[in-house]
Amino acid sequence: MRYRAILAGPVALPIGRRCELLGVSRSGYYAWCHRPTCRREAENAILVQVIREISAGTGRTYGSPRMPLELAARGLRCGRHRAARLMRAHGIRAKQARRFVVTTDSTHSLPIAPNLVQQVFTATQPNQLWFTDITYVQTGEGWAYLAVVLDAFSRRVVGWALDQDLSTDLVRTALARALATRRPPAGLVHHSDQGCQYASTVYRAVLTAAGIHCSMSRRGNCYDNAVVESFFATLKVERVYDRHYATLEEARADLTDYIEGFYNRVRRHSTLGYVSPVVYELRKAA
Repeated sequence: MRYRAILAGPVALPIGRRCELLGVSRSGYYAWCHRPTCRREAENAILVQVIREISAGTGRTYGSPRMPLELAARGLRCGRHRAARLMRAHGIRAKQARRFVVTTDSTHSLPIAPNLVQQVFTATQPNQLWFTDITYVQTGEGWAYLAVVLDAFSRRVVGWALDQDLSTDLVRTALARALATRRPPAGLVHHSDQGCQYASTVYRAVLTAAGIHCSMSRRGNCYDNAVVESFFATLKVERVYDRHYATLEEARADLTDYIEGFYNRVRRHSTLGYVSPVVYELRKAA
């Protein structure tokens, strides 16, 4: 139908010009738009167009739970079920997770700290509880290793490091950046797995000097460190799996863009009431 063709026409082309090209009157078109069923179609057409823009702008990271919040931020009302229906009907899909891969080497004789967290993943203020872990990122120069430190209060990545050497220096760099950025008070709990990097004498000495309590997951239990595991899954689905990094520096630049530019500042986090970590911290501090 010509009216529907006008509605679906390019945004840059004025309605009057679309009517002229298709040989219909503007009054006839607007009368059609004001019919109840047609208003719904018109609204859906606008929603689909904006949903496509949001999906493209976020790298296909938003599904039906986050999409209504982003639409609302742009002045458009749309419930979760309606968003899901429109996305499904128009083939707009968020990226899907892959299977979890264990990356921890805990076969060592170094001292193991007690589990002070016991799967309580929340904090009442910043710099009260930090989680940390390491994952793999493939590049054309071989495997790279990403270590992150994440604040449980806001799920914000407060320190991270990427290198080709899976060593204590990698996790020390991530921790040093977190300490420099946040300057936490004594009493912070630092939770990791039992990997040799985190159990090392050098790393534990840094924690002790900063007045930080060391906590470790049970051996082989990834659920004890689920906050960071969840972040890694999100990172890989939303960014890493779609990329081919020719070099370490290329990977570092792209991860900087994702972590600092998108995840911390823009991405709506379900645990935080669908606001970003930075926005959450600012609201709580106000």
